Amino acid sequence: MTDDWTGALDRTFDSSSGAVRWGVLGPEEGPPVVLLHGTPWSSYTWRGVARALAQRFRVHFWDMPGYGSSAKYDGQDVSLAAQGRVFAELLEHWGLHGGGAEESRPAVLAHDFGGCVALRAQLLHGARYARLALVDVVALAPWGSPSYRLLGGHAGVFEQLPPALHEALVRAYIGSASAAGLHPRVLDGLAAPWLGEDGQSAFYRQIAQNDQRWTDEIEGRYGELELPVLVCWGTDDTWIPVARAHELTELIPDAGLRLIEGAGHLVQEDAPAALTAALLDFLRG
Repeated sequence: MTDDWTGALDRTFDSSSGAVRWGVLGPEEGPPVVLLHGTPWSSYTWRGVARALAQRFRVHFWDMPGYGSSAKYDGQDVSLAAQGRVFAELLEHWGLHGGGAEESRPAVLAHDFGGCVALRAQLLHGARYARLALVDVVALAPWGSPSYRLLGGHAGVFEQLPPALHEALVRAYIGSASAAGLHPRVLDGLAAPWLGEDGQSAFYRQIAQNDQRWTDEIEGRYGELELPVLVCWGTDDTWIPVARAHELTELIPDAGLRLIEGAGHLVQEDAPAALTAALLDFLRG
């Protein structure tokens, strides 16, 4: 992968859904921050924000099972239900589950379906956070575009595509998440985990398993959240329209809302400075 980010994921955790690659940046005494990616992404999307935050915070990042440099295999459970469980396991491994002293509670910054994963870990698996930022997240029904549902409903067919056609599909799909357009090296980095035999199967596997029932299960409980929450959204997000930001903010008690003008769904790539500034403001309280 470009930018040597894979090298930052220099540690492994054996989760209930396979080996998870993870890393950490920043001073050991810094307040803990955890980053969650979405689909079809990996922690690579957070690389710039992670490095900026690491000047002050202890920043943990990971590739979810079935994504990035973590394990990918036939029969693997990579559903949102599994990712929520794995995140709770990983927080326990890091000593950041937050069930005891408040200083063990991390700030969690989640993008795309990472939002659902973080919310499930909090609402269903006992994880506790100091604060939670939800960036262009999958959290409200309905979600999943017609093309997304087509891919998931016929995963076995698409897995058989010739590699060149599969790569073209992946690159076009990823590129559509940016309003500004992705630099070729960034597009290469985002597409790389999904290429090759294992990557191609994993790409369609994760889409097939991403079912709306995993958000339906918790959507009615967002009013139970009792922590500082920031909803942050790119105004030009065509994957999850900005109207969802306003809806989600209304459902979470006292949640703040920050809109990033001109940014698409991949706000980390479209407006990294504006996003980092918004997150730093939130982390500083």
